[in-house]
Amino acid sequence: MTQSEATRDRVEQALRAQRIETASWAFGNSGTRFKVFAQEGVPRDPYEKVADAAVVHRFTGVAPSVALHIPWDRVDDYADLARHAKEQGVALGAINANVFQDDDYKLGSVTNPDPGVRRKAVDHLLECVDVMDATGSRDLKLWFSDGINYPGQDDVRARQDRLAEALREAYDRLGDGQRMLVEYKLFEPAFYATDVPDWGTAYAHCLQLGPKAQVVIDTGHHAPGTNIEFIVAVLLRAGKLGGFDFNSRFYADDDLMAGAADPFQLFRIMHEIVLADALRPEAGVAFMLDQCHNIEPKIPAVIRSVMNVQEATAKALLVDADALAAAQRAGDVLAANAVLMDAYHTDVRPLLAELRADAGLDPDPMGAYARSGYFEKIRAERAGGRQAGWDA
Repeated sequence: MTQSEATRDRVEQALRAQRIETASWAFGNSGTRFKVFAQEGVPRDPYEKVADAAVVHRFTGVAPSVALHIPWDRVDDYADLARHAKEQGVALGAINANVFQDDDYKLGSVTNPDPGVRRKAVDHLLECVDVMDATGSRDLKLWFSDGINYPGQDDVRARQDRLAEALREAYDRLGDGQRMLVEYKLFEPAFYATDVPDWGTAYAHCLQLGPKAQVVIDTGHHAPGTNIEFIVAVLLRAGKLGGFDFNSRFYADDDLMAGAADPFQLFRIMHEIVLADALRPEAGVAFMLDQCHNIEPKIPAVIRSVMNVQEATAKALLVDADALAAAQRAGDVLAANAVLMDAYHTDVRPLLAELRADAGLDPDPMGAYARSGYFEKIRAERAGGRQAGWDA
């Protein structure tokens, strides 16, 4: 086998094993704080959301699980929802808690100065672990909108103590094979001080909690210009990178399709993953899409996002690691950069099309979905009833 053949074989094996989790809320109506634009064919319940997620997997072959958001996806029988997912050809993935939409949480949830509100929030986190038990989910994903808007509004250190107490109680409830992923966000809706504003704060709490707690990186939750791949490298080195919420943003948490705003950034992130041999499912890094498609059709937008992540991954796998290391050792700045850029500028779409064809899939997932008639079917079947989504 020649070097090029060996490289191609390695890249193809890695791409075949890639797994990208979709999010149930990506299929529902969403919008900005000003307006939610309703679309035709939008799911009316979690069962229909799972069905749409299964369609994405059917055309891409690499999206075999769908994350749930509680209470958005609350059902009477989670085991039955898991059975439904299996029948559709997918599984239920991460369970996301929601402690940011109730009126009680105006001053925070787990860090609220009112102990009764904190109890309510922690009970919800424990409820989410119960859901994990019923669905067989591995990951409890936590994002807190908690924070303060004005100096002096609350005691910053006391809020960190309350956060630590809440995380500890939820952590201690986790079972074997379950873990906690702690997300962070720079700002919004808290504009003076967010209680978990950055990866360092999330990492500090995870370190204190133990091995079942890891950090999740939402690629839209950073200040413009932040070197996200540096954060990825540091957390990988510490063994504390639990996963990603992939999306794109131009300014803040825009929740656009992954790779839409800065595909080079997505490539750089995936390069760090490949360098650390963390692409393998066994490495434990969860790759999930966290996007709200406000104006674009839901299912095609998710399919395109999956394809964008695949393309960035393929390019990262094509980086000549030996040539890169040699250039770095020699201090050859331009040669090292050229190795990365050569891989980035490679057109990997033909390779991915071949892989899909080899797997019995249509080489063109977007075209295949458009020709499938699925949208026309759900547009007719789902007319009437209350669409899933949130109001603005």
